[in-house]
Amino acid sequence: MIKELVVISGKGGTGKTSIVASFAALAGQSVLADCDVDAADLHLVLAPDVRHSEEFLGGKVSSIDPDICTGCGLCAESCRFDAIRESDDPGVPLNKLFTVDPVACEGCGVCKFVCPEDAVDLVDRKAGDWFVSETKFGPMVHARLGIAAENSGKLVALIKTNAEQIASERRLELVIVDGSPGIGCPVISSITGADLVLIVTEPTMSGQHDLARVSDLTKHFNIPAVVCVNKWDINPDVSGSIQEWCEKRELEMVGKVEYDRSVTEAQIAGKSIIEFGNGRVTSEIKQMWEKIREKLQLG
Repeated sequence: MIKELVVISGKGGTGKTSIVASFAALAGQSVLADCDVDAADLHLVLAPDVRHSEEFLGGKVSSIDPDICTGCGLCAESCRFDAIRESDDPGVPLNKLFTVDPVACEGCGVCKFVCPEDAVDLVDRKAGDWFVSETKFGPMVHARLGIAAENSGKLVALIKTNAEQIASERRLELVIVDGSPGIGCPVISSITGADLVLIVTEPTMSGQHDLARVSDLTKHFNIPAVVCVNKWDINPDVSGSIQEWCEKRELEMVGKVEYDRSVTEAQIAGKSIIEFGNGRVTSEIKQMWEKIREKLQLG
């Protein structure tokens, strides 16, 4: 049976991707899924070799057919996003007077609704690309979302579906997901169907606040969750407060990882900290991994 571990955080920058890369090294062969599509960076550590890529179509954008358009301008008058532009060139024929700015267009469809000639249509918008790659720790499914592109929750679902399919085809027992930060749609899509969620937080007031929000999210969806405090030693008092809070909420703290510059050095070298060194941080992450393996009942 395939098990799914999702690593998330209440805010960006807590170190979840570094922990995912370490888990990938410790797991041996597993399927990796980078679902932090708005700011994907797992590839920077794992250097995936892309074997397959596809466009991701997310949302719609308006398109004006110049063979039908009469240049009445109702579409431009009705667009609240100023996405339909009128040419200031007096030599442009009426049927080509109005064009759509795809960056400004929200795909709401008002222009299509008001057009008396039915000259406007909504067409698929390319929002990014997604990839199936090979890494030294197993196959990886990841994506690159376009600038200001939307539907990242839909893209996350696509990545997870393909990761699970690859795990089934190759008979790999574990999918490790680098989830999105926060509590929005991409995060909900990341944790859907997970067997266990690891919430990575940091010992700051904002970290503790965001931990509470994201743990409420996992509780709402009835998904088992555990906690790791990364760089706990930069503020032991807040770390202690987080631990007390976890105990009251009956959230198990499976790991406390201290601050170490070697983690940054490992990232610069394009490696996980597990590959890079054998210091205390490596030992702490290995201990946390063993607890997670036991909870997932991995072989």
